Amino acid sequence: MRIGILGLGRIGAFHAETLSGLDAVDSLVVTDPFADAAKAAAERFGAEVVDSPEALLAAGVDGIVVAAATDAHPALILAGVEAGIPVFCEKPVAKTMSEGVQVLKAVQGKDVPIQIGYNRRFDTGFVNARAAVQSGELGKLHTVRSTTLDPAPPPAAYVAASGGIFRDCSVHDFDIIRWVTGREVTEVYAVGGNKGADYIKEAGDADTTGAILTLDDGTIAVISNSRHNARGYDVRMEIHGFEDSIAVGLEDKLPLRSVEPGVTFPSGTPHDFFMDRFTEAYRAELTAFTEVVSGTRPSPCTIEDALEAGWIAEACTLSLHEHRPVTIEEVRQG
Repeated sequence: MRIGILGLGRIGAFHAETLSGLDAVDSLVVTDPFADAAKAAAERFGAEVVDSPEALLAAGVDGIVVAAATDAHPALILAGVEAGIPVFCEKPVAKTMSEGVQVLKAVQGKDVPIQIGYNRRFDTGFVNARAAVQSGELGKLHTVRSTTLDPAPPPAAYVAASGGIFRDCSVHDFDIIRWVTGREVTEVYAVGGNKGADYIKEAGDADTTGAILTLDDGTIAVISNSRHNARGYDVRMEIHGFEDSIAVGLEDKLPLRSVEPGVTFPSGTPHDFFMDRFTEAYRAELTAFTEVVSGTRPSPCTIEDALEAGWIAEACTLSLHEHRPVTIEEVRQG
């Protein structure tokens, strides 16, 4: 099949590399406002370059991958749907929840599949954790812990436009908690602090946060996030039930150092970036999109899914700023 890529920044170029290695993909068509980025992709992957999204949609593509700036996501999703072309779009659906809701309303009833990019759903550890929960082998759940710690903060310009750590980083924890447990979040309480880069505080954001999520069956989820984790990129989940407990990310490249005597685990080189930690997950995610394009599977992460994670992020952001518990219904109606 022929896949179009809109946006060739860090994640777009990474997707181009991944797609070029998939058996199902015969050719790539790319576009980016920066001509040098498009030219580099053409030279590296043999992609065809066009000068606009409109030209790309008219270039006979079977599916499109939207990796452009967040502000462009709504228009590009809608353009793909109007052209009848399956869409893969990196999260978020839109910069604000109100815009995201408008996108959802605009595509409802259209017979064009849309997949939103939440790569942890395709990581083997998280897939196995979900299967363990669904099988009942853990018994009734009582506690979930989810961690995302970045090795260093993103640039100041990114932080200023990101919408905050809950919307940009923690949202991956929120999505995977929903997906693994099969439960919805009803209430949150969030805290945050700043001990690192001054520009994060100046942007009105926190560099380290914690959140307590109450799920609809009474399970408690504890979320930990930070922009400053010098040892590496740390993504983990613990799931505790009345019959058993399991962990995702408990492997030799885990960015932790044990101080117990005689313990050598973990012994590998720590993960240093999300592309290192989730290389295979991204490959599985885009393989899934080729199956969505071919009509052999439904979207594994819909706009509705993405918006549910977004509402949790909105609730945590409000909770942080107002120092109080916030229900999901409050922000949904608000």
